[in-house]
Amino acid sequence: MGWTKVAAPGGSGANEDLVAVHGHGALTDILVIDGGSSVAGRDYVDHEIGDVAWFVRRFAEALAAVLAEAPDAGSAQDEMVAAAVDATRAGYLAASAGAAVPAYAWPIAALTWVRIIHHRGEDELRLYCLGDCKTLLRLPDGSVRDLDPWTNPQEAVLQGVLAGLPPDPAARKARLLPLLRARREQQNAAAAPGVLCLRPAGPFDARRQNLRVGPGASLLCMTDGFYRLVDPYDVLSPVGLIDACRARGLDAVLAELRALEARGGIGGLTVKPADDAAAVLWTAGAHDFTNDRETQWTTPDAGP
Repeated sequence: MGWTKVAAPGGSGANEDLVAVHGHGALTDILVIDGGSSVAGRDYVDHEIGDVAWFVRRFAEALAAVLAEAPDAGSAQDEMVAAAVDATRAGYLAASAGAAVPAYAWPIAALTWVRIIHHRGEDELRLYCLGDCKTLLRLPDGSVRDLDPWTNPQEAVLQGVLAGLPPDPAARKARLLPLLRARREQQNAAAAPGVLCLRPAGPFDARRQNLRVGPGASLLCMTDGFYRLVDPYDVLSPVGLIDACRARGLDAVLAELRALEARGGIGGLTVKPADDAAAVLWTAGAHDFTNDRETQWTTPDAGP
């Protein structure tokens, strides 16, 4: 059993994507978090890395603390996420020092959490998914399954708006901002949030799946910024993407994406010319049940 990971910002700002891998005995937890780009126009809690990066990192730290206290395979993922959100919200309220933060400024994120329970001869995968991260599974026979084939219902609306916008980035942003702010308010006020947020009005509407895989299976979990090579750019198929990651490594595939973005991407298919990108590739195999707890994080660099 082994894994590799990569994370890099899309520009000169802080990286709002994060990958963390926690291991403890017969458990491995893989977390991929993609912070939703701020539409606030200012920051309320962290003026150095920004509120979104603050949220992503604080939530990851809070969930790591919860995992350290509850390393049992039977622990409920939704309860652990809720506890981590409570701790993160308390920190946000303290850091914002009573500022009146508008609803569209509260940060959100996409989250894919794969809890891997290692059994003798096979591994059990438990997926907990919010938002638009992607998870692909390659089986030993070479076939590939999309384990979370969710389509953001707002994407078609956004693509329709993008098609009618001028090419100038500033003009595009100005036209999009009211739409993006209204959408962010709806996400933060949802009775059953489909994204990770700080003050959910009810239980998170997470997508879940449980399955078992044998040795040689590979799992590629990524943010939508890394998945751009498939959607919307259509340079690789899902099969081609995971095979390229296995054959050439995550860094090489990310370099291919950045080279494409540097050449202008493909038309006006995206709001941002380059997006933060993060991915982790895990391959099932023999597991050492004697390992003590270990945690590996991506480095939250500010950028090149």
